[in-house]
Amino acid sequence: MERTGPYRVELDESYRPLPAVYLALLFIWFLSACSWTFNTYKNRHFSTINLQWTLASVPLIKALQLTLSFLFWYSCFYHQKCSLWMSFGVYVTGVLFQTAYFVSFILISHGYCIMYEHISISDRRTTAALGCVFYLTLVGYRASVPYFTVLLLLNYLISFSMIFRQISQNLSVLREQLSFVEEEDVQAMYDAVYMKYTMFKKFQGAMQIVVMAETVIHFNVDSSSVNYWLRLLVREWAQFCIFLYIGWTFRSQAWAPRFSVMPRSKGELMVPPIYSIEMDAETFREFSCREWHIGVPTSTTCDEGSSDPIVVVVQHPHRLPSGVTSS
Repeated sequence: MERTGPYRVELDESYRPLPAVYLALLFIWFLSACSWTFNTYKNRHFSTINLQWTLASVPLIKALQLTLSFLFWYSCFYHQKCSLWMSFGVYVTGVLFQTAYFVSFILISHGYCIMYEHISISDRRTTAALGCVFYLTLVGYRASVPYFTVLLLLNYLISFSMIFRQISQNLSVLREQLSFVEEEDVQAMYDAVYMKYTMFKKFQGAMQIVVMAETVIHFNVDSSSVNYWLRLLVREWAQFCIFLYIGWTFRSQAWAPRFSVMPRSKGELMVPPIYSIEMDAETFREFSCREWHIGVPTSTTCDEGSSDPIVVVVQHPHRLPSGVTSS
């Protein structure tokens, strides 16, 4: 931008495509936000609904940022008025989007609503602390405060290391569950466990792409205005495709039978490889296995035309942490 008078600023013509670019991106993200919110509300009875509402907030924030960006550049070019407050709104919503985008990845890596109903208190505190630090360092980085580039890099290294470590732990647990299912020949649980394993493998691959994309974005030395709109379009489109892929992987849907999350216990975590399995009373009377602990007749799940109740067989972990007793 070049100043031509005390109150007028002449805009570089290379920025003229920006209103059209922001409008197109706004349409895409707004459509995504509406469809995502509608799908989440429609499938609100599924166990992953809390994660879905968290993910649904990300495209809503992005749509707000793109709306302000479009209004700012449109008013600059076609009304010769560049609002300081609107540019500040673009700045704040952009930082909020990046933070929400990042925190959602941390929650997924912890297995929130996939492996467990709730993450532990220590994990919540860690996630909140990383989110706050990431927000503050991103504010300093975008404001070109000295040394904040180094702080943001350190934040990325710590956070991505933790994300990949959590993903590896969840994959290890799921591999153990799959091995146990195959050894015990409990095929009814295989599809549910394998679905979780596939979801985390896809998420692991997506996060590797995120690392490469963030590296290219933050270390791009080309700051010229020439073809800025093209670089912006590529960056925003890559960001949208990554989030769309992750969101589609963890979308609200009818999961495989017996796809259920495991509640966390106090003390050391020990996730049993099988949560529950149902069988009729006749099969249960002939069932003999020391791994299975108790059979509970249920009246809520049995069919009205069935004379025998359905029996739920619950399996306990192989090992129990010290101080935790089975019930």
